[in-house]
Amino acid sequence: MAGWSTRDRASRIVMPERRVLVVDDDEAIREVARAALELVGGWQVTTVGSGQDAHAIASALEPDAVLLDVMMPGRDGPATVASMRADPATRDIPVIFLTAKAPPDGARAWQGIGLAGVIRKPFDPMTLAADIARLLGWKE
Repeated sequence: MAGWSTRDRASRIVMPERRVLVVDDDEAIREVARAALELVGGWQVTTVGSGQDAHAIASALEPDAVLLDVMMPGRDGPATVASMRADPATRDIPVIFLTAKAPPDGARAWQGIGLAGVIRKPFDPMTLAADIARLLGWKE
């Protein structure tokens, strides 16, 4: 290790273990989630602002998980999940809803569409990565 700069050592030590796609029509939420997952979780994060883009990007990137807003203009969260589940390239990617307005009976209302879980807004940026890892059974 002698001769390595601090930057060289850091780039070899901090390697993103997971790739997460964050989908939300609110740019501020996308950026807070990105910062939280990159800085706290050490993950690679891609963000998009629509359900249409989410399916295409998920198909191309094959992320380890998708964090998906429920209420978006155009294709909303449930419709996006339905299109992803119908596509062999994306059907097995875990999807977690990110929502401020969960139905009264909670995640049970969405059970039939194949969700991995639900995270409520506002989320805690310091625990977002741990919350996702817990829902997906990832070891930290």
